[in-house]
Amino acid sequence: MVERPHILVVDDDRRLRELLRKYLSDNDYAVSVAADAAEARQTLAGLSFDLIVLDVMMPGENGLDLTRSLRRANPVPILLLTAMTEPEDRIRGLESGADDYLPKPFEPRELLLRIASILRRVQREPEPEAARLLRFGAFEYDVARGELRHGDQPVHLTSAESALLAVLAQAPDQILSREDLASRTGAGGNLRTVDVQITRLRKKLEDDSRLPRYVQTVRGRGYLLRPD
Repeated sequence: MVERPHILVVDDDRRLRELLRKYLSDNDYAVSVAADAAEARQTLAGLSFDLIVLDVMMPGENGLDLTRSLRRANPVPILLLTAMTEPEDRIRGLESGADDYLPKPFEPRELLLRIASILRRVQREPEPEAARLLRFGAFEYDVARGELRHGDQPVHLTSAESALLAVLAQAPDQILSREDLASRTGAGGNLRTVDVQITRLRKKLEDDSRLPRYVQTVRGRGYLLRPD
């Protein structure tokens, strides 16, 4: 079964938020929602997304500021929605780091087409070499091939360890919850299995697994991979 692209919808308008959740779900997307930037940050800390549909005008931190902040560390594509339609507004949105900009009100079909276009473009673009090779001291991990090496020597990983490292490596320096890791590595709802595999992976990557440098625990939130 092909995994559905996961979209995060961020909009303070509850009615529109729920309409978009239903419409995108009906069109074969997995959808999560957030009412503001703070809730979006909390959601992003625990889950990975293929695209964010983000309202510009929100109370507190607005969509442009959130886009600029995310762009410093997160490559997830962003489609901005806004009632502001002047050319300067669109330019500001794109300058903030957004991938596309759709004025409100919009035709739902156009939203689908723009989402599909962004996802196709992202899938076609090869990752730069620096993003495909992660280094942990003397270790090097090829994200595309799923291979861990120590110098010139391959490092054996069990299937469970390989699945866990692959998921962590897709989002370096981002916190992934135990629930998300369990779901994406095939561990189902067994969170203890995730903890066990984290321990085993640390024994292969860390100089001292009791004081991990690369596979870190964020208390109460999950784990993150921090390459050199």
